[in-house]
Amino acid sequence: MSHDQNFKNLILDYPHAALAFFAAAEAADLGAGVRVLPVRQEQLQERLGERFRELDVPLLVEWPDGRREAVLFVLEEESDARRFSIHRLAHYCLDLAELLQTTRVVPVVIFLRDARHVAESLRLGGDRHVYLDFQYLRCALAELAFEDYRDSDNLVARLTLPSMRYPAARKVEVYAQAVRGLTALESDPERRLKYLDFIDIYAALDDHERLKYEQDYPDEAQTMSQFAERFREEGMQQGMREGMQQGLQEGEARVLERQLRLKFGELSDEVRRRIAHADEQTLLTWSERILSADRLEEVLR
Repeated sequence: MSHDQNFKNLILDYPHAALAFFAAAEAADLGAGVRVLPVRQEQLQERLGERFRELDVPLLVEWPDGRREAVLFVLEEESDARRFSIHRLAHYCLDLAELLQTTRVVPVVIFLRDARHVAESLRLGGDRHVYLDFQYLRCALAELAFEDYRDSDNLVARLTLPSMRYPAARKVEVYAQAVRGLTALESDPERRLKYLDFIDIYAALDDHERLKYEQDYPDEAQTMSQFAERFREEGMQQGMREGMQQGLQEGEARVLERQLRLKFGELSDEVRRRIAHADEQTLLTWSERILSADRLEEVLR
């Protein structure tokens, strides 16, 4: 999975925390009770066509009581700052502003690595006036000090600790603080497992560092290892159970279809569809009715 997709998932799973961290200068004024909604990509692709960039994440912030006009946050993640184009971002924001009929647009760019040489503004004009002055909120993770966020109660900040600036000797501590944040701030088992993988990807501990983590944080390491193993096993067992159940149900459907065909002749496409989509109890009921029914309709009533 690409870095862009990882961060897109992070933003979509935790939109409030993402705005509070990546767009702190604007998010601080949003207040409580706002609703954050991802803008539907299908709509954007249909209206913006090829100019739509799938890995951008537009979030619409709305005030349910209507006291303020909605604000569109456009978040873009760049793993390689050399790929970033401020012209492209400005073009995209203008397209979205026109599409959604708003001037309240906040561009946010998340740089995963060094971005010191990237343009931060775009000014178009002549000798007398500037006719376009475009800027964006910039969050360069590699320039943020780990120490400033090591105990943050913002889950997105904690999950991205391994991408921040810290001495190489403290890498295991950074990993531990990210995992602690995940366990303290996220209770959903599926999300815990998903973002444990996220932390692993960006921390990229080698075998020596992983061993040091297990030695320095034995209780936490054992707890997370047992959790991940148990959850994956439960997922596999559930998948096997569901697969077996589905197989049995499909077998029952085929047997029922054969019995009906033998007694009532060739079946219509509609009848076959009904059988294919029937649940286990319905299939059992229909099978019992075959014995006494004189017409197909009596079986499927």
